Amino acid sequence: MRHGKKIAHLGRTNTHRKAMLANMASSLIDHKRIQTTVARAKALKQFVEPLITRAKVDSTHNRRVAFRALRDKYAVTELFRTVAEKVADRPGGYTRIIKMGNRLGDNADMALIELVDFNEVYETDKPKKKKSRRRGAKKAAPAEVVETEVTEEAPVADEAPAEVAAEAAVAEDVTSEESTPEAADESASSEEENKAE
Repeated sequence: MRHGKKIAHLGRTNTHRKAMLANMASSLIDHKRIQTTVARAKALKQFVEPLITRAKVDSTHNRRVAFRALRDKYAVTELFRTVAEKVADRPGGYTRIIKMGNRLGDNADMALIELVDFNEVYETDKPKKKKSRRRGAKKAAPAEVVETEVTEEAPVADEAPAEVAAEAAVAEDVTSEESTPEAADESASSEEENKAE
């Protein structure tokens, strides 16, 4: 009987289970989403959410507690830098489990567990509208769009106009002389005629 035993054993010994959860939590923090079985995802959710709550307060003690659980200094750094910054205003529920169907080999229930704040598909930046409790509440008129006229201004040159003109003239001379081989043949033939006269 398993009366009062609330921990999911997952068919492993105590040390093996802790090592597996530490590895899965490190992968979840690094990759922001992982695919696993539903039972492991539920156990991982219970394992990693208290660590994310601790990461909100960056102190030496909290870092040591997180390192004891995760056993990976790079995952601890990622947890306290990027993950804690993203979930700073969220009061809980940092992960989401999405069921994916059954695995082909052994028909196990598969799930995708991900960090909620790192999913761009579900994330919306629009503020939520306040619902009115009155039945006859009037809807707000849409805001008018104000069109502004765009005027083009001449780009300001950093150099003086005389210097720009001189450089352009030099560039035209160089490109006109070297541009085509026919022009080079014509100039060579005109020079020979001049020498002959």
